[in-house]
Amino acid sequence: MTRFLLGRCLGLVLTLLAASAVVFLVLDVLPGDVAQVMLGPDADPQAVQALAVQLGLDQPAWVRYGQWLLGLLQGELGMSQAYGVPVAGLLAERLVLTVPLTLLAMALAGGMALLAGVYAALHHRRWGDVGLMALAQLGMATPGFWLGMLLIVVFSVQLGWLPSGGFEGWEVGLWQGLRFLWLPALALACVQGAILARFVRTSMLEVQGEPFVRTARAKGLSMRQVLWGHVFRNASIPVLTVAGMQFAELLGGAVVIENVFSLPGLGRLLFQSIANRDLPVVRNGVLLLVAMVVVINFLVDVLAAWIDPRLRARVR
Repeated sequence: MTRFLLGRCLGLVLTLLAASAVVFLVLDVLPGDVAQVMLGPDADPQAVQALAVQLGLDQPAWVRYGQWLLGLLQGELGMSQAYGVPVAGLLAERLVLTVPLTLLAMALAGGMALLAGVYAALHHRRWGDVGLMALAQLGMATPGFWLGMLLIVVFSVQLGWLPSGGFEGWEVGLWQGLRFLWLPALALACVQGAILARFVRTSMLEVQGEPFVRTARAKGLSMRQVLWGHVFRNASIPVLTVAGMQFAELLGGAVVIENVFSLPGLGRLLFQSIANRDLPVVRNGVLLLVAMVVVINFLVDVLAAWIDPRLRARVR
């Protein structure tokens, strides 16, 4: 297990380095004047030149990349051009909302997927299976932003159960803060939950046909023991892999959903920073999203290896 973890940690570091290089190349090195883009096409040339010097654009690309990496290691991400505050504090302030929103959406998607997928697999080719998979297909085809607006109309405008948008902060209490996140989390979770439910069903059906499942039943084990002790454990490996990939989809969907519900999260910050040409925030914010996805996939690999020792044996 130690060798497996070391290999995965090395892969994690190399992936983050490669991601930082790509982000830097796209935003700082490709043809075009970054300072001109930030100030606009009609900006005064002297102001453009001054901003270029302030951003260090007069230095070679490899020097600027090294300085950025050093700043990342020290937690110094520079200043936001639009807000005039340190980028690190700005990102940390928005993560307080985006991380709970994404985790809540992932929990809702996983819960819905497990219930629907397991039930559909146990009632294969029956009305319950057909009905749930039809709902899953409908959920996969429904745009998240449209579902979010529909949820606002139903649960906020007509029923008045939940807020239609905004966020008062966690200072008002955990439950009051979560009230602002239920609808956007549900809008994010429905699409990903529908996709994951189909994977759960398919994976469980494949494992149910394996010889070791029939052997376990022949030994006299109950259906419940076979389901949770053999079928679900082996079927969870591909499901975990897909769930890790869906985390990236949830982070990407948060950019749209946070704008639909007017939530001051990281996704809305990036959207506004792109509109304001605030490249320091965009560069560090995009890398932060990439790092979150890479770390989640790392944790998924470790969890999958803990469940299935055969995955650890492949690196020996």
